[in-house]
Amino acid sequence: MPPIDPVGAVSSAATTSLPTAPKQSLDSEVFLHLLVTQMKNQDPSSPLDTNEMMSQTTQLAMMEQLTALSDSFSESFALSMRQAAAALVGQHASYVDADGITQSGLVSKVSFEQGVPTVTIGDASVPLDAVSGVTAS
Repeated sequence: MPPIDPVGAVSSAATTSLPTAPKQSLDSEVFLHLLVTQMKNQDPSSPLDTNEMMSQTTQLAMMEQLTALSDSFSESFALSMRQAAAALVGQHASYVDADGITQSGLVSKVSFEQGVPTVTIGDASVPLDAVSGVTAS
């Protein structure tokens, strides 16, 4: 039985693994990976400037805060849409149908099953962002 070449065994095992899809967005994990790679490959005679490293770390913290703020804003906007849709129940609302004709009727129901709330005006289910007018009943 011939001896197993450990280098060949490792390289063949590594080539059989499934490739990972590249990230489509820059997040803190990618930023940290780039920073670590930069530190690993820096020139020993000219190490990374401390001020530059602090600047990059600050940029990372700012990016994380902006991401958290964006997520919070999205949640707040979704809640506002739900509140606006719920407030329409019992009101007369109008919308433009697929034929371009303005329809109106009493809002009898609200659904939150999809991303944008839908209101039932008469017999039609209409996305909230398609409602063109509201009048008091």
